[in-house]
Order: sequence, then structure tokens, then C-alpha cells
Amino acid sequence: MPRPAGGPTGPQSVDRALEILDVVADAAGPVGARELARRLGCSLSTVYHLLAPLTARGHLARTADGYAPGPRVASLHRSYRRHLGLDPRAAELLPRLRRATGAEAYLSAYRDGRIVMTDSTVPVTDREHPFLPGPETRAHATAHGKVLLAGVPRPARRRYLAEHGMARYTGRTITGAERFEAELAGVRAQGFAVSIGEADPAFTCLAAVLPGGAGVPDGALHAVSVSLPTADFLRRRGEIRAAVARAAAGRLC
Repeated sequence: MPRPAGGPTGPQSVDRALEILDVVADAAGPVGARELARRLGCSLSTVYHLLAPLTARGHLARTADGYAPGPRVASLHRSYRRHLGLDPRAAELLPRLRRATGAEAYLSAYRDGRIVMTDSTVPVTDREHPFLPGPETRAHATAHGKVLLAGVPRPARRRYLAEHGMARYTGRTITGAERFEAELAGVRAQGFAVSIGEADPAFTCLAAVLPGGAGVPDGALHAVSVSLPTADFLRRRGEIRAAVARAAAGRLC
């Protein structure tokens, strides 16, 4: 992952350590120290200097083939979900929704101006899937993004869209602010959001907001969604919509 525009955002050693974590996280397999040095544009000795504390703290693990994410990553992910106020049982919805619909299922969250997909049923080996866990920058083009943005105050929504823009991903992508507001009014009225080929031309997504509860921070929202080939969705839209509604209401067995 390249550095943000404008150069390092902190001391160079911290910036490079974070770059190492990004490179290892995004790689298909373990990454060797020489490859890390090449990617960072620094000396091998500098890379080893940074790898030592990252490995000692469990953020990375050294394997015979190079460096991989370490055991501390799982703990950080659990902590992140806890701070978002996600009920630990929410993840149980996904495999049940996957079995009920045959579609990949996802959990997403909005908090403090950020939208993140926190979990999915997409196999971890499928790095080419168009919807993978992580920060969401295509919210205007995805069902989970729409349903979450529909639930936040308009000033917060405008700030999100100003920061991330409304890029056109397909011929169906909504790129105008007023048309998007009209779309979200419909989302609020019907209780779910649909994106038919807006983020990826081959896929349709449908999402619904999960009800809030104890432990959910003020201003945080959570959503459950599915994605499937558009032709399949158009043939089964009533069934898919009903399954997502049951999942959001906690009635999916």
C-alpha cells in the first residue's frame, strides 16, 4: 500500500512500521524481508530493525517463507468490533444467512464518519471478490453503504461524501448528491437498500440495518447485507429480501 499523499504522517520509523504491516496484510502469502525493503525503498537493516518489535509484540509472525500477520491481529480485530458495539452474536447471522440465500453475507458498521465492513462469508483465499472486509470508500454505490448513510444526519452524510467522493464505478452508479438523497429517502421508507450493479456490474447487493441495543455507542449503526449475481437476484428478489429482513430482526434460524 503506498504512503498517503503528502508524505509520512508521523515519525519515519513509525510510518515505515505501519507500511510493513500494510504490505504483509495485503499480500497473498508471507513476505520476505528483502521484498519488504524493496517495497519500502529502504535498507534491509532498517527493515530488520522494524521487524523485531513488530514480531516480538505479535503483530507479525516469522515463518519459513517470510513474515505473516501475527496472533495479536485477531485480538485487535475483536477489540475493534467491541468498540463498534457489535454484539458477538451478530457474526452468527452470516453463515445462517449464507445457507438461507446461497449468497455471500456481510456485517458492516458506521461510526464517527467511517464505514467499515467488519466480517463476511467470502473465503479468505478469495482476494478477487469485489466486496471484502475493510474500510468502505464506495458507500454511495453499495447497499450496505446506502442503508448506513440513510440512517445518519444529513450533515454527517455530506461530510462522508465530501471526503470520499461519488466516483462512477459502472453505468448504474449514482454520482449526483440530490439523486442520492432521493435514493436514501426511498431506503428509509422501505427499510432496506439495494445496489443493482452499481459498485460491480455483475453483482447486486441488498442490506438492512440491525436494530440498536445495549453497548452500541451513540451514533453507531450496523448493517447486514448479501451480494449475489444480478441475474440470480432478479429471479429471487422477494426471497432474498425476506431472508435479509429476518436476519436483521434476529429471526433467521
